[in-house]
Amino acid sequence: MGRTLLRLSFLNLSLWASCLRFTSVALAQAPSLEPSLPLRPETTCPEDISHLTELLTRDLPSYSNRVLQRSLGEIRTDFSTSALDQYRPAHVILAGQTELTPLDITDRVYTTSPTAGDSLAQIFFTTLEREYSGTREITLQHLHWAFLTPSETGWRLAFMFSTLDDPNQPYPVLPPRESTLGSIGQAVKLWLRDCRTGNIYPE
Repeated sequence: MGRTLLRLSFLNLSLWASCLRFTSVALAQAPSLEPSLPLRPETTCPEDISHLTELLTRDLPSYSNRVLQRSLGEIRTDFSTSALDQYRPAHVILAGQTELTPLDITDRVYTTSPTAGDSLAQIFFTTLEREYSGTREITLQHLHWAFLTPSETGWRLAFMFSTLDDPNQPYPVLPPRESTLGSIGQAVKLWLRDCRTGNIYPE
C-alpha cells in the first residue's frame, strides 16, 4: 500500500513537471504583445483657416443634427405626447460652398460686428436643411457668416450671422440675424471644442 502511494506521488510530480515544461515552451514561443494602435489616430486642430473650414463643414451636419435632437428632448415637457408625435425637427443634410474672402467691416453694419482692427477670421458657408410641415417636406438653404477668433488652444467662435437664402434670387430672402446660440452656432462651437482637444477624425 505504501509503495503504491509513493508511486502515485511520483507520477503526480512527473505530470506536474511536464505541465511546467509545456507552459514554459508555450510562453517562449508566444508572440510578444505590442501596444495596439488606437481606433482613431490622434489629430491636431489645423491652424490654417482653410483646412479648418474644410473639416468643419464636413462634420457640421452630424453635429447640428445632434444639437437638434437634444433640443427636442429639452422641450418634451412643454408639449403633449400627441403634439410631439406630430413635431419633427429640421434636419441638416449638407454643409459646404465655403468662402474665406472677408467682407470690409470698417463701419459697423450690425450691432455686434467687430471693428476692422479685431483679430477675427471670417468664414462663409451654406447649409441645406429639411423641414416638415404636416406631411409636406420643405428644403431650405441658409447662408452663415461666422467670425472665428484665435486663442492659445485653438480657434473659437466669437459670433455668427445667418439668413435664409433663395438660390433663384440674387439677394438673401431675409436680412442676416445673430445666430450664435442657434443650432448651427452651437454645432460650430462643439466642433471647435472637439477640434481643440484632438477629438475629430482626420481626413
